[in-house]
Amino acid sequence: MSDLPLAAPGKSRRKRIVVAITGASGAPYAVRLLQALRSSEDVEVHLTLSQSGVAVIGQELGLKLDVRRPNLDALLTCVAPWSTEKPYRLDSPLGYSGDDRFFFHQFDDYMTPIASGSFMTDAMVICPCSGSTLSGVSRASASNLIERAAEVHLKEHRKLVLVPRETPMSVLQIENMHRLASAGAVLLPAMPGWYHNVTRLEDLVDFVVARILDQIGVENRMIQRWKDDPSDSETNP
Repeated sequence: MSDLPLAAPGKSRRKRIVVAITGASGAPYAVRLLQALRSSEDVEVHLTLSQSGVAVIGQELGLKLDVRRPNLDALLTCVAPWSTEKPYRLDSPLGYSGDDRFFFHQFDDYMTPIASGSFMTDAMVICPCSGSTLSGVSRASASNLIERAAEVHLKEHRKLVLVPRETPMSVLQIENMHRLASAGAVLLPAMPGWYHNVTRLEDLVDFVVARILDQIGVENRMIQRWKDDPSDSETNP
């Protein structure tokens, strides 16, 4: 089992967020989420990738990864081919290898900390969440670490956010979502809104990621929000 840093005496530990990327369309959401989490100094990320998730990253972002030894620096800094954004810069000069806030776990390693309820985490996000992952988690029939970690979050009553991206939905998929919602999971389909002054595709990605961050309690300013004061001179989006 991996040795992980403990909080210094008198200090609370960082917020631990598990992020899983599976084989549904929507890799840009996943990468943007990782970048947003990494930019928060009080967040510790535990990442795991499925084989299908790696395949989708290659197809949608043009980034070829080895599922066993992925180049995480490349993953954290990549941008979509259609993006107008500048490449994301790592805040650590050593990149991922010098970061004590970012951990990678292989999808079939059940001896890793996130497979156990005794390892304290604050939330888990599966983004994007494939239909097969949705099914496996809803039936507590884990076939990999991702589904096992999700089951752990459900049984420990911790926040679990699932981001499916498929349309149309079959009755079986809807039933799986209902089962998970009934068990306490948050179903957050990748359905971006258009009311926040959208001018770029990146704005639609940020909308979904901002909603994910809101659900797991990570402060962000990724989108224009409704004004609290109705007398504000600016018009609400």
